[in-house]
Amino acid sequence: MIGTSERDVLLVVDVQNDFMPGGALAVPAGDEILPVVNALAQRFANVVLTQDWHPPRHISFASSHPGRQPFDRIHLPYGEQILWPDHCVQGTPGAALHSDLEIPHAQLVVRKGYHPHVDSYSAFVEADAKHATGLAGYLRERGIRRVFLSGLATDFCVAWSALDGRKAGFELVVIEDACRPIDTSGSLAAAWQGMRAAGVGTAVATDLAG
Repeated sequence: MIGTSERDVLLVVDVQNDFMPGGALAVPAGDEILPVVNALAQRFANVVLTQDWHPPRHISFASSHPGRQPFDRIHLPYGEQILWPDHCVQGTPGAALHSDLEIPHAQLVVRKGYHPHVDSYSAFVEADAKHATGLAGYLRERGIRRVFLSGLATDFCVAWSALDGRKAGFELVVIEDACRPIDTSGSLAAAWQGMRAAGVGTAVATDLAG
């Protein structure tokens, strides 16, 4: 069993309506993680939530690129970008955290992807690898050393957060059954390969002491 302490945090990534079945960018079976995440959160004194928060006509939207379709790939100044359906537009119902997410003791909500011309999968650093969200500093100020990750989607926002968290010096553990992937063009296998190479650990919810 894995015990948790005041030096641990549960990071809950993008549990928002648009990523749920029927949403604009639905993650298959994304709703299945809700009871797992809610139960997990009760084992942590420290919980942080993230929220995709895009302006209209965000650069990651296929609709912002005439002739392009969702899941096309283009090259932008900061690297390759997968184009997505319009999703998690600021202030819309799709951008809201799911109403069944019950974590009233969460202490911080990190909004990301709000700059019009750069995406931000990671909770720590935007896709240009230059602009930090401030999460690493917040966690250091709180004395956090280990980050447990849950949320959507395993192969994008969860994986990028795990990799950037490792670069920032934190121990990272992905709780596999508290995440779900999109898995497009081999993205899930690539994400796990990268996370393992970076020293990201894995667990399932029942590994954590209640």
